[in-house]
Amino acid sequence: MDESGAGSATTPEPTPGPEPGPTPAPRARINPVVFYGSGAVTLVIAIWAIITPTAAADTIGAVVGWTSEWFGWFYILLSTAILVFVIFVGGSRLGRTRLGPEHSRPEFSTFAWASMLFAAGIGTDLMFFAVVEPVTQYLTPPRGEGGTLAAAEDAVVWTLFHYGISGWGMYALMGMALAYFAYRRNLPLAIRSALYPVFGKRIHGGIGTAVDLAAVLGTIFGVAASLGIGVVLLNYGLFFLFGIPEGTAAQVGLVAVAVAMATVSAVSGVDRGIKLLSQLNVLLAIGLALYLLVVGDTVFLLNGIVQNVGDFVSSFPGMTMETFAYDRPVDWLNAWTLFFWAWWIAWASFVGLFLARISRGRTIREFVAGTLVIPFTYIVMWISIFGNSAIDVIRDGDTAFGENTVANNAQGFYELLAQYPGVTFIAAVATFVGLLFYVTSADSAALVMSNLTSRLPTVHSDGAPGVRIFWAVATGLLTVGMLVVGGVPALQNATIIMGLPFAFVLVLVMYGLYSALRTEALHAEGQEQSLRSSLSWRSAPDGHRHGGPGWRARIDRAMSFPGPERAEEFLAEVALPAVEEVAAHLQERGVRARAQQDRDEDGSSFVELTADLGEEHPFRYQIRPREVPVPVYGPAFPKGTDTYCRLEVHLREGGQGYDVMGYSYGQLTDDILDQYERHLEFVRVQQIGT
Repeated sequence: MDESGAGSATTPEPTPGPEPGPTPAPRARINPVVFYGSGAVTLVIAIWAIITPTAAADTIGAVVGWTSEWFGWFYILLSTAILVFVIFVGGSRLGRTRLGPEHSRPEFSTFAWASMLFAAGIGTDLMFFAVVEPVTQYLTPPRGEGGTLAAAEDAVVWTLFHYGISGWGMYALMGMALAYFAYRRNLPLAIRSALYPVFGKRIHGGIGTAVDLAAVLGTIFGVAASLGIGVVLLNYGLFFLFGIPEGTAAQVGLVAVAVAMATVSAVSGVDRGIKLLSQLNVLLAIGLALYLLVVGDTVFLLNGIVQNVGDFVSSFPGMTMETFAYDRPVDWLNAWTLFFWAWWIAWASFVGLFLARISRGRTIREFVAGTLVIPFTYIVMWISIFGNSAIDVIRDGDTAFGENTVANNAQGFYELLAQYPGVTFIAAVATFVGLLFYVTSADSAALVMSNLTSRLPTVHSDGAPGVRIFWAVATGLLTVGMLVVGGVPALQNATIIMGLPFAFVLVLVMYGLYSALRTEALHAEGQEQSLRSSLSWRSAPDGHRHGGPGWRARIDRAMSFPGPERAEEFLAEVALPAVEEVAAHLQERGVRARAQQDRDEDGSSFVELTADLGEEHPFRYQIRPREVPVPVYGPAFPKGTDTYCRLEVHLREGGQGYDVMGYSYGQLTDDILDQYERHLEFVRVQQIGT
């Protein structure tokens, strides 16, 4: 695939004519099969659920029972395998690979990036389950007697397990796979791109369409589960604060309001919408948790955090492979472990695509460490504070609070807040935080699903506003449908079912990403084994190795800071003839080679040599201008000039960071041949390795 355009340096000059107007930027177009297919399935299921809720509930119950019985082990094994794979890739030498060209650097600050990656993956449901699950696990554990000291110690650990690094491992897998193939391999920012090493160009056909359909359907049901849980919680919060009745009517109204807000935020784009909301709701949520920590039993809660982390670390290896093979609590598994693993899988494409958008330029090691550590640190704090606070209330004698939380899940969070002073204020803050979490998840979902169902002209493009609005409305309609069928349990069951097809896709994503990264490693090995000749000992402009004008020319070049005009002149007079001569000789040897001078979309000129040896990764050598600030080393350097132009070499994997401006014709030819020989060595090593 030639990203640089089809112009040729040998094409005759066109006849002068009227000056053309500005070329309109290419726009995103919908992918008809994926968009209409997933949209139709979503709308049909939503309408079916609303019209015939009883039949829908019976069907969903039967299918989820079959899925749990036959594929429960697969969900559990897959979550463990993905986490091991992600940690292995991040910790190995493959982790040095950058999610983008070698010269790319992160677009967002660490705090902004951490805020966005957390808020995109976790929302109002964390507020919901941080109280509901510890209380439920304490009173009705999967094994043993409820209400005991052992049950209390295990309750928060089970919650941390379900909300912990296993799920974020799935997010990390999809995020780094999509970012790698989009920003480093120049493939579309789509789920199908992650399978390119497996299926090759067939990802652009039926196989890719099936993968994208599975991703979209899994995503929308996962999002609907989160939004449905959020609506139920917010509905009770409004009742708690203002006496607004609980029920379907209020929940439909909340969905309508939230979808409208999500639509406006999604259309505003990543920077202005998601980034600001993510930072705001994370800060408010931290403040809410700290309030409970300070006002509540601070010493007990701090001890609880430390003990919960220790118990989680020691118990995790056994918990992650726990299938309860000898005494299977089917209802418990469906309600908790299987639901959570299917939920994480369903969200993996959505959050992974979003993480890829905000993580360009980071190394895989940095990406894996960030996605596994930063959100989990927040989750530990939140769940431990709220979960231990809720268990402490029950152990102090308020058994009615525990029984009511298990029976009426949505009430648990607000009933816990009622145990503290200033409940009206903190409940209002909590409701506002919940609404921000809800909107963040909804607008991110509308944005990402519009991208999943569109053909984007560049990896930086987004789906059209109309497509985003459609998905915001469709998600809201599906959420209402599942709430009508059976509330939160129906949403959980539907997620277990719809997450299964995409679970198999994740297996292929692991294989495809490993294959691609292994190829990167072979490329690096080929470079290390190739000849490394120094330009300073070859092709000196005056033919001398020592003394003479040669070394003086090197000093002059090092102290030269040319402008764009000089760079253009060098490209035309030195670089282009050099790549043309190399290309011509390669063509004589039977290699499909091409040399050209072309321009980027921003108008900057570059020179390029490509050579196709019949293997998967053709050789590409580009010389691209880059304007940078003039360094100030001392009084000998120019004054009054802010920037100068470097001519940097770019290969297939990105910019190499060195400047060839001022090279002689022979030196530049030597550099091209150095890189070409390294590419040949990479091809040889790759063939031996396979």
